[in-house]
Amino acid sequence: MGMLVDGKWTEDDSSKFTKKGDFVRNKSTFRNWIKSDAGAEFPAEPNRYVLYSTRSCPWAHRTLLYRGLKNLEDIIQLELVGEGEQGYRHLEEAHIVPGTDHRLTFLHEVYTLADGNYTGRCTVPTLWDSKNKTIVNNESADIIRMFNTAFNDIAAASPDYCPKHLEEQINEMNQYVYEKFNNGVYRAGFSTDQQAYEIAYDDVFEAMDRMESILSEQRYLCGDQITEADWRAFPTLSRFDNAYHYVFKCNKKRLRDYPNLWAYTRDLYQQPKVADLCYPEALKGGYWYLKRVNPLGTIPKGPDGVDFNEPHDRGRFAQAAE
Repeated sequence: MGMLVDGKWTEDDSSKFTKKGDFVRNKSTFRNWIKSDAGAEFPAEPNRYVLYSTRSCPWAHRTLLYRGLKNLEDIIQLELVGEGEQGYRHLEEAHIVPGTDHRLTFLHEVYTLADGNYTGRCTVPTLWDSKNKTIVNNESADIIRMFNTAFNDIAAASPDYCPKHLEEQINEMNQYVYEKFNNGVYRAGFSTDQQAYEIAYDDVFEAMDRMESILSEQRYLCGDQITEADWRAFPTLSRFDNAYHYVFKCNKKRLRDYPNLWAYTRDLYQQPKVADLCYPEALKGGYWYLKRVNPLGTIPKGPDGVDFNEPHDRGRFAQAAE
């Protein structure tokens, strides 16, 4: 997808891969934090922050979900971008970056506004501060943690998805699911080495088997209430049968072949607001348009049978009061 080098755009994409052919995800660069403290460098204020995101990316999807689930729609401005020329391109032609007079075409322009000599990837999600005129953070894991608590004093009441008594368990589950599953599908799909692909492939289905086992005994990954671990797993699960099973060659099983995992995914999808924050056609196209994995560019019509509104049986487990 290209990157910035000393503030200049280049189409070079080689740093994503080792010499052997393994896919390596680049680390996020901006790691500042919004806090509810009055004296914070990035205080929690309404109409100050802008979330640049996209409908197709699972990492971005996490932040779209949290913006809705945490009732931040009127507090955090949303600007959607799409993949295209020079990485991500803004979907509206007349977007002015808040706090500036700069007319934005490409997401990488937000990065050079924050740092004119920036070198690195220009990724989604990106959280922009219109007062300090800089990027707060471009790591989805950080952004959803901020969204979970930082704006509680000014947003309508909502569940806490990372309660203190479960934080250690959530962190452990997040790490496992990220390495084996969330990033595992990408390691499989983007690998240019057969052995690296097969290792990633095995990791993906090890993780799905483990989640299936956990969910045979409890409603959610960390017990009887929905937590951050569930919302981090959900974007990958919701894309699995439509994208990863086919385009990323993770074809040992479909999500629908795991009765508990499939019902659990439907349970999450049917939670309030979630269905409106899932975009099946956009996410399917987002993967099948990737020239690296689908050079012909045609989009499959199917699959049939992926109905997230089918009734689920997860109510057989007790659910904690929120």
